[in-house]
Amino acid sequence: MTIRLLLVDDDPLVRAGLTLMLGGAESIEIVGEGSDGSEVPDLVDRLAPDVVLMDIRMPRVDGLTATELLRARPGAPEVIVLTTFHADEQVLRALRAGASGFVLKDTPPAEIVTAVQRVAAGEPVLSPAVTRRLMSQVAGRPEAPPRRAGAAERLAGLAERERQVALAVGRGASNAEIAAGLYMSVPTVKTYVSRLLAKLGLNNRVQIALLVHDAGLLDEEPPGPTGE
Repeated sequence: MTIRLLLVDDDPLVRAGLTLMLGGAESIEIVGEGSDGSEVPDLVDRLAPDVVLMDIRMPRVDGLTATELLRARPGAPEVIVLTTFHADEQVLRALRAGASGFVLKDTPPAEIVTAVQRVAAGEPVLSPAVTRRLMSQVAGRPEAPPRRAGAAERLAGLAERERQVALAVGRGASNAEIAAGLYMSVPTVKTYVSRLLAKLGLNNRVQIALLVHDAGLLDEEPPGPTGE
């Protein structure tokens, strides 16, 4: 299946470079370009992309706000945020808003293609190491206690098997790693992840990981599958 990709970046040179890099991938069709987050709703309505590759810093409506507004809509495409810097508050905000991950602008072309393919297939673009680094930032913040109480309340209604899958997602494990660690099939893991998303009102597994870390559940559990 060809993945329909929308590029949104205020720098025309960046857009041209991405078009050149990604346009040759057989699995990807670049269906349009935008220069500001304010253009995203109309572009999505007209072009029906599967994935939006979105810059964070734009002059009128930034990529964070655009992601929040877009992912609040039913049937929204997946979003990968594009940034020049590593994990920080803005990246975390994008992930909480429903972005499926992020890539750096200096990422090699083949890795960007892989990121788009993974997100289109429902997998987040975050390695276990990056996931843990992000989560360590979440855990060390002053606002962690009040956020922790709310997250713990949301997770309290999970069945035991759902909780185990959520914990593994929180550790950054892939579906295959969760399946091996919990003695499930990969399709069963996918079913559990889909059930967690619906039950918790979340958009993707990165948000499950954030919620698990907000709740402090990994502080209480022994290490599980991490992919390393």
